Amino acid sequence: MAVSQAIPITRHPYADGSYKKMLIDGKWVDAASGKTFETHNPATGELLATVAEGDAEDINRAVAAARRAFEGPWSKVKPFERQNMLLKLAELVEANFEELSQLDTLDMGAPISRTRGNRLRSLGMLRYYAGQATAIHGETIENSLPGEIFSYTLKEPIGVVGAIIPWNGPLTASIWKIGPAIATGCTVVLKPAEESPLTSLRIGELCMEAGIPPGVVNVVPGYGETAGAALASHPDVDKVAFTGSHVTGQSIIRASAGNLKRVSLELGGKSPDIVFADADLDAAVPGAAMAVFANSGQICSAGTRLFVEQKVYDEFVGRVAEFGKKLQVGNGLDPNTQIGPLVSQQQMDRVSGYLDIGQKEGAKALAGGGRLTEGALSKGFFVQPTVFANVQDNMRIAQEEIFGPVISAISFKDPDELIKRANATTFGLGSGVWTTNVSKAHQVAKALRAGSVWVNCYQAMDPAVPFGGYKMSGYGRESGKQHVEEYLNVKAVWIKTG
Repeated sequence: MAVSQAIPITRHPYADGSYKKMLIDGKWVDAASGKTFETHNPATGELLATVAEGDAEDINRAVAAARRAFEGPWSKVKPFERQNMLLKLAELVEANFEELSQLDTLDMGAPISRTRGNRLRSLGMLRYYAGQATAIHGETIENSLPGEIFSYTLKEPIGVVGAIIPWNGPLTASIWKIGPAIATGCTVVLKPAEESPLTSLRIGELCMEAGIPPGVVNVVPGYGETAGAALASHPDVDKVAFTGSHVTGQSIIRASAGNLKRVSLELGGKSPDIVFADADLDAAVPGAAMAVFANSGQICSAGTRLFVEQKVYDEFVGRVAEFGKKLQVGNGLDPNTQIGPLVSQQQMDRVSGYLDIGQKEGAKALAGGGRLTEGALSKGFFVQPTVFANVQDNMRIAQEEIFGPVISAISFKDPDELIKRANATTFGLGSGVWTTNVSKAHQVAKALRAGSVWVNCYQAMDPAVPFGGYKMSGYGRESGKQHVEEYLNVKAVWIKTG
């Protein structure tokens, strides 16, 4: 396994150790309590910034600002104007994309090659939502009542949206929440993850520069148990859009009961990635490996349960292990880095715990299996890309979400039994199928209980294609027309004309 060399620390203009305030009603303000927290580079331990720590009072202020904007001037803004604001925001994101990419890398550790690779996706989402802003419409519906009664529907913005995002992709996660809110005429209070708040705050600056009115986009950094919980339960929030763990998702559902606010949830996963013996193994090896190792496994839909047909199991899993051993691990700012650090000490402890569990359960680590601490990696949260073989379905490493660069390789022989085993999880977010048999691909794709099925690829994403989960992976969809519908209410209007 290659290790990136130490590289000079580059002081990013937005991560220079200075103090960052929160955005409420178009103004940069301190937390009401005066509290702050620190955010650090997970590759080096370097202090990036001190950030205002929001809590319930700051959420109250932000929600009040969002409500004033929603019921005031923002309600008069036409679809074409909202579209122009999103297009302007896209221009600004494009002009500042290198800076935003570096900020994501500094704050949560992803390799710069990955964060730069999000360019098309980030800009595509903003421009897609811009297009949707002028495509919202109701229907005229012929009813069967006697007499002359005209019936039609209106699509209206749901109102104030509380958006809570995770730390594993700050730029795209921020856009995924802000974009549809602006397109539909909602207002939003964004609570970024405390591990990586800086990109969201910078996006807040760009929103103001794009001409988005005060109160429409508010950014309140803070901790989940304080700011996040206050946002989820706030009686004047009409909808919560959440991405994160299923445990927190369950808490948000309970918190939403007060005013029965709408909720959309994109939660965790333990996704099956299935390799049949007739697959193009040369393509499937890197595909299956990076379905987990990308972003150090910190992807909710990662294909962490690798099902491999028995007749090619030893060969294929061995090749995946060798692939993992050759990946270059290091500081994400090094353009040669392929695997960066985990986001925090807490996450490293979690993943390390599962590495111990896997070995105690009898799985065999063909690659990795521990933390990396040599040289330039000593101050960061680095874990080896790990491939466990001889994994049984009931092992914890095959059932529980690890959120690290850990593959659990499971053998199968009977294709019919395989479907039951692949679906034998509480989650249902992503899944993969590797085969050259088109009929088999369609049959398995239909049978899998997951929101996305990737055939002979993994993690393909597009702004026009919906993404979301089954079962404990949540409900609602992001991207596509379905995403926009999540931010709209439908009103029926009846007019007796005679």
